[in-house]
Amino acid sequence: MAGYSGGKQAHTARLRRIEGQVRGLQRMVEDDAYCIDVLTQVSAATSALKAFSLSLLEEHLAHCVAEAARKGGPEADAKVKEASEAIARLVRS
Repeated sequence: MAGYSGGKQAHTARLRRIEGQVRGLQRMVEDDAYCIDVLTQVSAATSALKAFSLSLLEEHLAHCVAEAARKGGPEADAKVKEASEAIARLVRS
């Protein structure tokens, strides 16, 4: 079971809002909106995606990584390494 399963409905709603933001960006470009206005909306969509990813990461750490750590062994090491790599990707983006 995925760590985010409990909040799946909220996550889906959040992603739909982000999808709406991206569609809005497409409309802005199609309508030749002012560049700065488009960039402002890009920033908003980027921030929304970052917030979503941080929420998902928090749930992963609290559920998947914590469960593996309780069990111990190589799976725990693998989950910690996997989480560290995910954090590194988020920091670079």
